[in-house]
Amino acid sequence: MNSKIKDHFKKTDLKLFKALEKIEDGLEEILPILPQEYFFRLCRGIISQQLSGRVVDTFTERFIALFPNKKISPKALLKLSEEKLRGIGISWAKVKYLIDLASKVENKEVVLQDLPNLKNEEVILHLTKVKGIGRWTAEMFLMFSLGRPDIFSYGDLGLRRGIEKIYKIQNPEKSIVEKLSQKWAPYRTWACRVLWGFHDIK
Repeated sequence: MNSKIKDHFKKTDLKLFKALEKIEDGLEEILPILPQEYFFRLCRGIISQQLSGRVVDTFTERFIALFPNKKISPKALLKLSEEKLRGIGISWAKVKYLIDLASKVENKEVVLQDLPNLKNEEVILHLTKVKGIGRWTAEMFLMFSLGRPDIFSYGDLGLRRGIEKIYKIQNPEKSIVEKLSQKWAPYRTWACRVLWGFHDIK
C-alpha cells in the first residue's frame, strides 16, 4: 500500500492502521480495468450477489463457457436462451437481470464507455437503471472496475463485521459507521479492503 495512504490512516485512525499492519501483505494495488471488460465485470457482479466465493467462481466459469471463444458481449448474451443461462446454476431472477443488462447496453440506454468520465453518484445512477443492479453492485464496480479510491458501501455486511471486529462495536448504527468512514476519506476504498481483510483472518 502507498505510504501516503498508510500515513493518513495512522494519523486519523490508529485502530484501522493497526488492523492494516496485520493484513498488509495480502493487499494488492487497486487498478481500473479496461472498458471492454466492463460488461463481463457487471455480469459477474450480478451472478455473485448473495453467493460465496467458490460458488461464484464455479458459476462464472460456466457462464464464460457459454460463449464461443469466450468472447462475452451483450449481443452474444442476447442470443443465448434463458434455459442455457439458468443452466449455469443461477436463479431465474438473475437470468432476467443479465438479459436486462445486455439489452440496455445493446440499445445504448446504458453506455459503459462513458462511466470513467462520470462522478461516483452519476455512475451509480447510470448502472442502477439495470434490473438487479442496486447500489451495492454499483459501488463494487466503482471500487474494483473503475478503481475509485474513495468509495464506502454502507450496505455491505462484511464491512460491518469488520468494524465490529476492529472497534468492538456490536451491530453499529449507520451514523456510527458514517462517522468512522469520514476519518478514512479520501481513501475509503482502501479502508474497505482493510475491513474485509481483517474480518477474514482467524
